Amino acid sequence: MKLNYSLIFILILFLGSSCQKKKGVTRPKWEKAQNLYLQAATNCALYLDTLSTLNPTDREAKRIFILARQEFKKAEPYASYLNPEVGHRANGPALPVYKEDTGKIMKPFGLQKIEESIYDGALSKEQFKVEVRMTKGLLKNLTQTIANRPLTSQRFFIAVHQQLLRIVSHGISGFDTPVSHLGISETSISLENLKKCYELTLAQIIKDKSESLDSSFIGNINKAINYIKRNEDFDSFDRFVFIRDYFNSITRDWAAIRNKSGEWENVDNKPFNFEATTFFENNSFNKTYFTPPIERHPTPEKIVLGKRLFMDTKLAANGKMACATCHKPEKAYADGLTVNLDNAQNPLERNTPTLINSIYQKNFFWDGRSPTLNDQISAVFTNKKEFNAMVHQFSEKILQDTLYEKMFKNVFGDVHLKNTHVINAISAYVGTLNGFNSKFDKNIRGEENTFTNEEKLGMNLFMGKALCASCHFMPLTNGTVPPFYTETEKEVIGVPKTNSNRELDDDLGFFWRFEEELHRGMFKTPTLRNVEVTAPYMHNGVYATLEEVMDFYNKGGGAGMGFELERQTLPFDELNLTKKEQLALVAFVKTLTDVNVDKY
Repeated sequence: MKLNYSLIFILILFLGSSCQKKKGVTRPKWEKAQNLYLQAATNCALYLDTLSTLNPTDREAKRIFILARQEFKKAEPYASYLNPEVGHRANGPALPVYKEDTGKIMKPFGLQKIEESIYDGALSKEQFKVEVRMTKGLLKNLTQTIANRPLTSQRFFIAVHQQLLRIVSHGISGFDTPVSHLGISETSISLENLKKCYELTLAQIIKDKSESLDSSFIGNINKAINYIKRNEDFDSFDRFVFIRDYFNSITRDWAAIRNKSGEWENVDNKPFNFEATTFFENNSFNKTYFTPPIERHPTPEKIVLGKRLFMDTKLAANGKMACATCHKPEKAYADGLTVNLDNAQNPLERNTPTLINSIYQKNFFWDGRSPTLNDQISAVFTNKKEFNAMVHQFSEKILQDTLYEKMFKNVFGDVHLKNTHVINAISAYVGTLNGFNSKFDKNIRGEENTFTNEEKLGMNLFMGKALCASCHFMPLTNGTVPPFYTETEKEVIGVPKTNSNRELDDDLGFFWRFEEELHRGMFKTPTLRNVEVTAPYMHNGVYATLEEVMDFYNKGGGAGMGFELERQTLPFDELNLTKKEQLALVAFVKTLTDVNVDKY
């Protein structure tokens, strides 16, 4: 029998259409979206080739750089999903990087460093060429990764979720483009590319199930893009309105599309709760991701035990100090003291930070010396100025309480009890101290409309001109870096010893880890949630008021105030904020205070 090759060819074409039929179910063909990402990465590398032939001060260099960045933003969702480290390096801060494995400091390169060179014009053509060549090497790596790793539904949904968070945390905040401020216009590029990928893969499936959802999603993306195009100016762009009225509508539709597609299987090993409809919900983040596996999913009984222990002074060797001595619930689990004193009047070296939302970070203490919450609690036990107790020796004072004995056996079973069980229980309790019910949260979710004009101005300054959100990332407002949340940033900002601002504080900070000059005076970026009730501020509690803090940053930190501090990671330049703008910033950060902050 003679085969009909024409018929077979037509059949192959049919099966290779945008959506495939498998056992009666329409399935997206992901190759088209993958090719879109691949082409964008290739285009970015080609633009970098052109850029390497130019002087950084040439007008044409700026135009080519903008095109290269636009192509990178199109490729970024899948490229950075597949290779987070290289993706972040390609578009990370223009700061030196300390390599722990070699002990060497790598000079900065990547798109942000190229941006700095072009817009500031401080490099020779040869130096610039090296910078571009190194960045192209990263793009080549990402391009090969995209080509070799087939796009799947799971990868696509996770990659898009990460990219949507980048828009809020990196794009419109200035983190991505701190010099050129292209992040606002690039947001429209990211959204347009999402729409294209959706239309190539999922659109027909969603139309078949819900035309209204398909229409809403496309319409909301178009509305957001049009809103951006009406005002792409970095300083005046209204981020409050954009997120509340435009961006949140996109993420709500996207959550519905993900669930309705039939292509999604929920995962619990990522930082997000994918069921949350925006990034500003009570349950937007997956707490178990931030918790060591052995500590996940504590029982209610363990949490109750942990809370009782948290308040108990019998944990300390002198019987006078509890966790709640320094972490007072009414102070958002800080203590409100300029210098933290224990009951023996021995001063601790640093300010007591809040414990609310502390689970959403990597590394604990101001200098980041404890990798986990359990390790942090253990350090409190062994600190002579705190509990001064042996970590592995169970306190007999606790077991004199028969209720405790019953609770411990109920939680841990008939085992030899140790202080590590105490630590484990306290950690479980601290992990529940989470709050996303502030005035800000309720307004940005659209649950209420109570933000004043001053508070709106403050939020827009926070995410714009004042550059606060380029270190205190939205929506958590801490230094744990989105969208992967694998590290918590540490910064050198030049904090003074006293509020007279005449002398640099001599605390070494993260310097302890490698004794590298780059890290001298480096401290973890804390959360700003509940900052209204957690004064004093900075690692040494030097500033008593938020107004003093805003003045410090407005002057450009320690270097801006005249201290010799080349290693400062905070920009040296003055922010040139008016008094009105500084007060607006104070008004905004006060809206980050949780309702009933002491009731967790």
